[in-house]
Amino acid sequence: MNYRLISKLLISIATAVLILSSTACSNNVKTDDNPTSSTQGLDACPDPIIIQTDWFPEAEYGATYELFGTGPYTIDKDNRSVSGTLHDDNIDTGIGLEVRTGGPAIGFTPVASHMYTDTSITLGYANTEGQITRFDSAPLLSVVAPLEKNPQMIMWDPETYPEVKTLADLGQQKITINVFSVEVFSDVFIAQGIWTADQIDPSYDGSPGNFIANDGKIAQQGFASAEPYNYKNAYEEWGKDVEYQLLHDAGFQVYSQTIAIRSDEKEVLDPCLKSLVPVIQRAVVSFGTDPSTANALIVDAVETFNSFWVYGEGIAAYSVETQRELGLIGNGNNDIVGDIDQARVQGVIDIMGDAGIDVSRVKASDIFTNEYIDESIGFD
Repeated sequence: MNYRLISKLLISIATAVLILSSTACSNNVKTDDNPTSSTQGLDACPDPIIIQTDWFPEAEYGATYELFGTGPYTIDKDNRSVSGTLHDDNIDTGIGLEVRTGGPAIGFTPVASHMYTDTSITLGYANTEGQITRFDSAPLLSVVAPLEKNPQMIMWDPETYPEVKTLADLGQQKITINVFSVEVFSDVFIAQGIWTADQIDPSYDGSPGNFIANDGKIAQQGFASAEPYNYKNAYEEWGKDVEYQLLHDAGFQVYSQTIAIRSDEKEVLDPCLKSLVPVIQRAVVSFGTDPSTANALIVDAVETFNSFWVYGEGIAAYSVETQRELGLIGNGNNDIVGDIDQARVQGVIDIMGDAGIDVSRVKASDIFTNEYIDESIGFD
């Protein structure tokens, strides 16, 4: 996962299974009544369609792996990819699909930069702040947002800091915050006076060692849909709950893991995107309603890759449950899934500019489009 470079110190994750009820997201799904009508144009797409993710398979990326449906797939251990055919719900479109692992599989290169090096990639994962900072060197245009909220959070030990409830509280108490070396949100919160620069420790490498060694006296970056499970169930040296606040709820409301194209390829991919984006929207709803098929594929892929990244059924189930509870997946401020709010994107541009980041050449409309979104598709 980009922004979470998990080191080899990572402890193996326990695979205790959590039973999920598919009613956590409504079983009443509002979708196009005739999905085949919007998939007939897929022959305009590259074959195979290649999607570059930013980390190993995990449930936050469930909608992408849902695109394989129940069809057969091939896992390439050496290249850390999964191949099969694109499915629209239960319909096999016959178009090839390849999903590639990011992070160490691409030398920790940002997906945007990698897409401009490897032009065989059709679509790649993006995030709002990265699209802004790399706008001049590797511009991407987001066409659909499977996640409504960014899962990233800052966590702390509630026993050590029972009075801390928010990221602002961390700032007021001058608690050290362990983050990765380059994080836009840190610059923004410092500029806003929520944190101070001397609180930030940019040495986080993704492992639990520092947090545990400090006995929870520091705060730390993570994913709300992963780290709380790991610290309670997988890391025996800790073995208890953590508290956290989403960056989103603290005012840093970027879109993360959007699916994007190289900006200059919009015209050539236009016929494909008109059919493909609704398929991805339906995959978001399908995964959010019943994640079992995609999660099984995700666990299988990680086991086959046999790397330092470990991901079992327990954390996969926890992730989906948490995504539902926190609204990480779901409709926006309307009845539509996958669309992007222009005012929200512009708000991110504005606060980044206020933090001294050069945003002078970027408009919200430069980094996303809702042109291909099917407004009939969403969670009911």
